[in-house]
Parts: sequence; structure tokens; C-alpha cells
Amino acid sequence: MKIPRLRPLGISARLFCAILISATVSITVSGVVTRLAFERGFLGYLNNLAEERLSFVLPRAAQAYASHGNWDFLRQQPRHWFELIRPTAGEELPADWTPESGLSPLSDLTGAMLRLSLIDVQGQWVAGYRNLTDRGPRRAIMVAGQTVGWIVLEPFQSVADGGDQRFQEGQRMAGWLALGVGLMLAALVAWTAARQLVRPIKQVARATHALAQGDHAVKVEIERQDEVGQLARDFNHLALTLSRNAASRREFIADISHELRTPLSVLRSELQLLADGLRPLDQSAIQSLLDETEHLSALVSDLDQLALSDLGAMRYHMVPLDLSDVLERVTESHRSRLVQGGLSFAIDGVERPAPLEGDEARLRQMLDNLIENARRYTDAPGQVRLRLASTGPDWQIVVEDSAPGVPAHDIPRLFERFFRVDRSRNRAAGGSGLGLAICRNIALAHGGDIAASASPLGGLRISVTLPRMRGTISS
Repeated sequence: MKIPRLRPLGISARLFCAILISATVSITVSGVVTRLAFERGFLGYLNNLAEERLSFVLPRAAQAYASHGNWDFLRQQPRHWFELIRPTAGEELPADWTPESGLSPLSDLTGAMLRLSLIDVQGQWVAGYRNLTDRGPRRAIMVAGQTVGWIVLEPFQSVADGGDQRFQEGQRMAGWLALGVGLMLAALVAWTAARQLVRPIKQVARATHALAQGDHAVKVEIERQDEVGQLARDFNHLALTLSRNAASRREFIADISHELRTPLSVLRSELQLLADGLRPLDQSAIQSLLDETEHLSALVSDLDQLALSDLGAMRYHMVPLDLSDVLERVTESHRSRLVQGGLSFAIDGVERPAPLEGDEARLRQMLDNLIENARRYTDAPGQVRLRLASTGPDWQIVVEDSAPGVPAHDIPRLFERFFRVDRSRNRAAGGSGLGLAICRNIALAHGGDIAASASPLGGLRISVTLPRMRGTISS
């Protein structure tokens, strides 16, 4: 017969049990400690006070023995025993007092009067408490240098054990009642605390399940300032990030399909015309096919570069170099094309030297993309400016151009892959929409950053910050 497995306890039940067990242990330990403190502290205090009574009982007993010559006067008149041990000398006992009444003088707060006993030299009981044990202290009564008897003080515990069973039973019942009430209160507090703590966690769990099913619009409404509230805020941020990533992935796939479909369609059309004999195989046809092939090759190369940089697999050979020299070589290679396109090109305030630890090939790739973007998307006649300056611990490269500018709401998206302000210009400009995304990954790989803003020239301003080489930061 297969024994069914028990369902594990949920977090609410576990938290409830944990709080209840902790409260139970605390109440039990508190009760035990209180009882021990009473027995060892308070009762011990009473015993110590009672032992101090012996200091004046002993000389009284010795004087009484010397006066009578023996203890027979106590055996015959027990009243004399209480006259010996009463707290204040000369105070008379009540007229109606009898040994059987069990009453003690009001001044005897420790109960020592009823716990003192007198035994003679033979060890026989003479007066006082009868049920003697060996646990109490005893003091010798000395007369003329000889022991004539002993005063014995029975501990408070022995008297209680022998005669206060009803009191102990009442205390025990009161203790059990206090324990029961405490457990009920602890259970109520544990249930309330478990419910209050677990409720928001369950909300996050349900939202997580919905998020795992693809519902990126889910949101947890928890307004708290503790760890649970922080968990809810982090979850909402995660859901928003996943939603944006899903939308970006869809756009990315659509953009790749569009970018690949266009040159492939052109190639297919050209080849179909050539195959059908509707177009002669001349230099113009061959050049058209080569242009589309180059466009496809550039697109595939950019996708490969972007994928490598996203994964951190792009190789970087970091060496000390002079950033001003790299910048000079890159600008010289672009100057003629900018001038041919009707654009003036100026380099302002390049500091020399500009020590930097980086990969020269990747930095040139980043600068090529930035200058080429400025050339493609600046109307002639226009201007392109470049500047290299130090800003404390960083070098700052600024590339800016003249009109047309970029709408303010589109500037934050410029570094997204395949994003273009005017998609209709893609084919004419020849860009794939991946250049700035690659530039951003290169800047980040060098420990820097890249940002875009409106240019005072009327176009776009791209600012790249790169950390200076260690040990070269000027004061």
C-alpha cells in the first residue's frame, strides 16, 4: 500500500508555527525562571533574615538555662519558649494565645518563630517546631563553657513542603491558567502577524506566475517602505523591463526582416530580369548587383559586431595610446568625403597628448561611425565639428553637426538598434541603424559612456567620455 505524501506546510503555516513556538518557549522559560527566582531568591532571603534571629535567641536561651538549671521549664510551660524567641524583649503575647492556635507575633515577618526548635544535649526535642530535618542550620547554646543544647532553624522550604500544599496547588493552577492565556494571546498575535507578512508575498507570487505566463502588464500594488515594499518595486521594474525588452525584440526581428528583405528583393528582381533576357548583362547591371551585395554584407557585418559586443565577446586589445593621434588619423580619412559632400569640417581644441588605455581599432571604428553618421544626415551646405578636451578624470570627444536636427523625443532612442528618425532615408543614406548601438557598446567596454543632445549648430551633438590613463589625471 502506497503511503500518500503529506503536503508541505505553506509559508503562512510555517511562520505561524515559528511565532507560536517562540512565544510558548518564552512563556515557559519565564515561568520556570520566575519560580526558581522565588525559591532561590525570595525564600533564601527569608531564610537569611531568620538566621539573623539566632543572634539574639542564643543568649536568651543560655540565660534561661542558667536561671533554671535545665530545660524542664520549657517542657512544662511551652509559653516560655515563645517568650524567649519573640522579636522584641518585654512585649507580651496576646492573652488568648495558645500553642495550638498557630498564631505568630505580627513583628515576626520572616516566620522564623514557627521554624525555630530547641533540642537538648541528647538530641531530644524540647520546644518549637517538631518536624525537624537535617537541612537547617543549628547553633550551640553555651553555658559556662559547656554545650547545653542547640537552636535549630528549619528552612522555609521544608515548612512549606510540609504544610502549604494547598498554597502550592493554587499557585500551580494559576501558573497553568497564565500559560493557557499566554498561548491564546500568542496564537492570536502569530496568526495576525503571519497574515500581514505573507499577504504581500502572495501578491508578488501571483504576479510572478502571471509574468512567467507572458503577462508583462502585471503590477504589484504594495505601498510599503520595508523589504516587502522594495521587493514589490523591484518586481514592477522587472516587469516593465521585460515588457520593453519584448517590444524591442519584436521590433528588432521586424527590422532585420525589413533590412534583409529589401536588398534580397532587389537582387532577385535584377537576376530575374537578367534570366528572362529583359535586361542586358552590362556594366550597369553588374554594378547594381554589387551595390546590393555590399549592402547585405555591411548589414550582416554590423549585426555580427553588435551581437559580439552585446555578449561581451568582441575582442579588445587594451594598450596605452595617445587619443589625439587616433583622432587625427580618423579625421584625415574623412575630410575629403565631407568636403565633397558640401560640408565644412573643423577640429576645435584638441589637447595633446591625450593618454588613454584602449583598443585603437575599436576606437577608430567608433569614431568612423560617428563622423560617417554626421556626413550622411547633415544637409549641404552644412558643417561638422569635432573637439577633444579633458573633463577631470575623463577625456571627452564631441562630434556635432548642423541641421537637420533630431526631435527631442527621439534623442533617447538614438542608441537603440535599427532606430532611425526617418526610416524612408535609410536606403538613400545607406545606414543600417546599428552604428550608434555599436558605438555605445565600444564606449562602455572602455569604461566610458556616450550621450546625445541637441547641437548649438542646429543638428545633433554626440558626446563620448573615456577615462584617462591611471596616473595621468592632472591636479
